[in-house]
Amino acid sequence: MDSDRLARHLAAVVGDAHVLTDPALRASYETDFTGRYTGPARLVVRPADTAQVAETVRLCREAGVALVPQGGNTGLVGGSVPSPAGGEVLLSLRRLTGIGPIDPGARQVTVGAGLPLAELQRHVRPHGWEFGVDLASRDSATLGGMIATNAGGERVVKYGTTRANVAGVEAVMADGSVLDRLAGLPKDNTGYDLTNLLVGSEGTLAVVTRARLRLVPHLPRRTTALLALDSLEAALAVLAELRLLESLELAEFFTADGLALVMEKSGLPAPFREPHPVYLLVECAGRRDPAEELAEVLDKADVRDVAVALQAADGRRLAAYRERHTESINAAGIPLKLDVTVPLAELPGFVAELPGLLAGRARPYVFGHLAEGNLHVNLLEVAPADEDAVTEAVLGRVAAVGGSISAEHGVGRAKARHLHLTRSAADIAVMRAVKDALDPTGLLSPGTLLPPVARPGARR
Repeated sequence: MDSDRLARHLAAVVGDAHVLTDPALRASYETDFTGRYTGPARLVVRPADTAQVAETVRLCREAGVALVPQGGNTGLVGGSVPSPAGGEVLLSLRRLTGIGPIDPGARQVTVGAGLPLAELQRHVRPHGWEFGVDLASRDSATLGGMIATNAGGERVVKYGTTRANVAGVEAVMADGSVLDRLAGLPKDNTGYDLTNLLVGSEGTLAVVTRARLRLVPHLPRRTTALLALDSLEAALAVLAELRLLESLELAEFFTADGLALVMEKSGLPAPFREPHPVYLLVECAGRRDPAEELAEVLDKADVRDVAVALQAADGRRLAAYRERHTESINAAGIPLKLDVTVPLAELPGFVAELPGLLAGRARPYVFGHLAEGNLHVNLLEVAPADEDAVTEAVLGRVAAVGGSISAEHGVGRAKARHLHLTRSAADIAVMRAVKDALDPTGLLSPGTLLPPVARPGARR
């Protein structure tokens, strides 16, 4: 089936206005947030509900045309955009923004895959609830994309990753059938956990269309503090004490170089009179004021300076020093982003060794989620000829210390060929067997997560 005929068939399903063939209209869907990963879509289709998604998948399957699901397009590893060669149909889920009533007894709510995280937050907070996952990209990141990548974010230390906060999903399989696991039962011991199989599968096994999400009580009393420290070793020592507090909700670190760039690009004032090597942003939350118990820990800690915010507006100002890292780095250039995890004991050494690994081939900025050992390694000024060598050096070192090449952004296209560094041959064989069973023609997100293999019957 040629592109024009496929477009006509899809327009009959979703409406002419929601099948985009004009290159100018497709452009914003074809490049991811980093600006590094891009590819021409055959066309962009924007279904409004699960039935339209299912029919779109069925038509693409009949036509032998691969498709790539996309949420808010805030991904950082090229998994939500077409391949450089192009030709895939891009399936945008942004119109699936429905949100059901809150079930206070079950502490759950059902939402569409295209609902932005910030809209969910605005919907549930007036009723005394929160979603446990929060991201700096909350205004554009969609719940479906977060589920596809098992997003982590800023509150993993208390609530876990997205996987821990999903009670069920509805998804369209590669044959166009619909899997309904939205009951959200706390106990259901009837075989394979299909919900958890799809969380983190990066659109390679099915297209998530709706999700049943767990909610947590809103904690109204918050204290935010920015700590200035001499080293990452000191930050880890403070963190060990902070983790004894049930109120600890956030522990984010960054360095002097990152803070200087944020101030330069954003115009924010310096948080302290003098610069310090490492900064730790912490937030505690509870039904009662957590300021006193936080102060007790900090009074005994090896901290060089502290800025404490007791009011929400002041807390947001302190949080901006960490949350504006990504936009500030992007303003300085197009970074090579390597989101990794290393064991906490290895973290200071890994960061100290990074300049040597790079050997002058990049300007690094490192920040992230300290409690999970999740480092966002952002590399600027990398020559195209050096990208592979730099990536292999950093990811190879991550593997050598027992870490993971992807902490929370997924594998995408960017890291598919490096998957063997932190997953065994047996792991990869099992994953490929699952992929082959659920998507035998390679219809969904080819080249994402698993390195592509030649398959008969699917035209790329």
